[in-house]
Amino acid sequence: MASTYTAVRQVRRPHRAPSPDDFTFVTGPVPDPADGQVVVRNLYLSVDPYMRELMDEGGWERGFGLEGRALGRVIASAAPALPVGATVFHRDGWSTHAVLDAADARPVDPPDGIGLSAYLGLLGGTGLTAYVGLTKIAQLRPGEDLFISSAAGGVGSAAGQLARLLGAGRVVGSAGSPGKVEHLTGRLGFDAAFDHHAGPIAEQLKAVAPQGIDVYFDNVGGDHLAAAIGALRKHGRVAWCGAIAQYNNPDDPPAAPANLYDVVHKALRIEGFLVRDHLEVRPEFEQFVIPHLLAGRVFSDETVVDGFERIVEAFLGMLRGSNTGKTLVRLD
Repeated sequence: MASTYTAVRQVRRPHRAPSPDDFTFVTGPVPDPADGQVVVRNLYLSVDPYMRELMDEGGWERGFGLEGRALGRVIASAAPALPVGATVFHRDGWSTHAVLDAADARPVDPPDGIGLSAYLGLLGGTGLTAYVGLTKIAQLRPGEDLFISSAAGGVGSAAGQLARLLGAGRVVGSAGSPGKVEHLTGRLGFDAAFDHHAGPIAEQLKAVAPQGIDVYFDNVGGDHLAAAIGALRKHGRVAWCGAIAQYNNPDDPPAAPANLYDVVHKALRIEGFLVRDHLEVRPEFEQFVIPHLLAGRVFSDETVVDGFERIVEAFLGMLRGSNTGKTLVRLD
């Protein structure tokens, strides 16, 4: 094959916030597939907050570039089950191409009316994370009140929409700007939201949820978790998904919430989770959400950046909060 890939690799560990200098672009020839393999030309790539942790941990390299969710089209095949033209999901992202064993490529065939990019957003790991956190970890029940931090991000925006479908009572969220607050209450249907830069989080949460909350979906940690513990009613639950507050300060994480003993006093439950431990839930999740997506009751909230050459820009922008919803890179 006369194809050349372009990929991104990490060249140094960042000091606190990452920068473009922490990455480099590389090129090379795309080999022919061996028996049981396919060559994929990527169409959409995902950038996610968890990747910031991988920059410190090492071992992020995968395929030609770095590990990341991706959607692509098979352009050469030595695997009968994945013919040329098939669309697949895989995890050899941050590259224009991937050479995959058939077992590492999952076919994707969107129903009419659903865009391919949704399989990296609401129908991808982002939406599945939100669904698992609400239904399996927090066990949200109809009528219960929910607080979501970083609610305008990919997982947060999915969680807010899914909570409505699950019959939640009041749904409130925090975001990083007045524009995002408006996005939550206008576009996504949150009952109330606040800008976490505008004042003490505990005070703002009390203002939008004066009667307290039953469930907290945590994407941030730090002061958000402390505020949520204070607002949770007896037997409240926390589904802890991420800790954006400390990603750029791995050597100096925030102190534990000062009100941690309220977990005992209120009989609260805090449970962290990784979606990769719950992949068996995907069929249930898709069966639940696809009819709602087709009917327009929910949508895949996305910020799309065009051009592979902008993938580092998209990643750093997502970490700074420049996106609403899921951040994707669309290759030309």
